[in-house]
Amino acid sequence: MERTLSIIKPDAVAKNVVGQILGRFEKAGLTIAATKKLRLSKLDAKKFYEVHEERPFFKDLVDFMVSGPVVVSVLEGENAVALNRELMGETNPKEAKPGTIRADFAESIDANAVHGSDSADNAKVEIAFFFASKDIF
Repeated sequence: MERTLSIIKPDAVAKNVVGQILGRFEKAGLTIAATKKLRLSKLDAKKFYEVHEERPFFKDLVDFMVSGPVVVSVLEGENAVALNRELMGETNPKEAKPGTIRADFAESIDANAVHGSDSADNAKVEIAFFFASKDIF
């Protein structure tokens, strides 16, 4: 069993599509092992996305991620990282396959509805950022 982190971003939360997105994970065979709604502080958003600190989009990404509440979840299942990334679709929703989360719910490359871990190793780090092990079932 593999775990991955999912973040439903402020744009998708504002559209009230959290249930639809979580339902897609479950329908695809992933289990929601933990989930919570929260609002990131600017400091937390900077720390979480620090890998992108030198990139030109970093400031806009941080500002976007603190613009409203997010829903963070631990998804569990076989090949959870790859399956979640397939469900999300391409970062740019215009390039995402029809039926993916980003094709259906994202507005732009910046407001792209969801985040998912890009590897099993990064998933462990990202999950630990938001959840204590005792809070994952």
